[in-house]
Amino acid sequence: MVIYPRKSSAYDLAITTILQHFYSKSINVEFVVANFGNDPGKGAQLITEAQRNQYSLIFAMGSETVDWLHSTHRDIRTPVVTVCAKDPVQLNQMPGYDIGSGTNFAFTSLNLRLDVQVEYLRELIPNLKNIGIMVDMNNFSAVETQAKPLEDAARKLGMNAFRIAVTQADKARQQLEMLLPPVVEEMRLNDPDLTDSILWITGSTSVFREIETISELNQGVPVLAAVPEVVQSGLGSAVLSIGVSFQSNAQLAAFYGTEILNGNVLPGELPVGVISPPDIAINFRRARADGLKIPFSFFEASSFVYDAEGKPVRVRGQDIKY
Repeated sequence: MVIYPRKSSAYDLAITTILQHFYSKSINVEFVVANFGNDPGKGAQLITEAQRNQYSLIFAMGSETVDWLHSTHRDIRTPVVTVCAKDPVQLNQMPGYDIGSGTNFAFTSLNLRLDVQVEYLRELIPNLKNIGIMVDMNNFSAVETQAKPLEDAARKLGMNAFRIAVTQADKARQQLEMLLPPVVEEMRLNDPDLTDSILWITGSTSVFREIETISELNQGVPVLAAVPEVVQSGLGSAVLSIGVSFQSNAQLAAFYGTEILNGNVLPGELPVGVISPPDIAINFRRARADGLKIPFSFFEASSFVYDAEGKPVRVRGQDIKY
């Protein structure tokens, strides 16, 4: 059973990836996919069905699903694998990355570990002074595992961290148009030419779907993202993403699921599934427009690359020849 909280293109991609993995492994299973609409009552009915009918596995998709399921059904008898969910360590669902839960939960993380993220940012811009962090304040997991930790890390390193907080998802564009320009002007106070400043997009759907608006308002400040899918063709794109793609996370979750179903491991024995090295996506057309130099090591390790004309030349690690 796959349980998810709402419609999302990210969940569509994750489910497709999981199905492809099971197909490639010739595992004969039947999938039941259910949107419980973030309704705890409907969710509880699904869990009851899964346990009554002795389902072999539940994929809990999305941070909201995992938070609800872990809070209310921690003693569930059916094995659970999390998908498309933020860092369980930072959300206090797990005590550490290298141990199992000891329960029927096997966790994966949609986050890049903070220390790795900061290391990449400092390699990209050694004298980084300002980080503008865009987040939807209603997305609790993005605030707690992506915005706050990066703000704290930046300030400890002597950088300025500016939170650009969307409070109404349906008005994200209007709020970004109001909030972004003053932050860029404040960055100019210690970085007049904006060469040592970046804007960072968290994994907040309401924010990253406004990438074209953000690209129009950045005033030359490079826009980076935690979600590789935000890097796309053309100028309406983030210049660079250093993070975990929905597909990579789903592939790892699918692997965990097959290992559990094959009896090779108990879910509570699996450590937190973290993608390493990260998925890197680059748009060289956007880099040229922003005057950002991309280290060769980033290009070498990248999974997605758009060339100086904005055309895809590397997709999922495979070079494309025209």
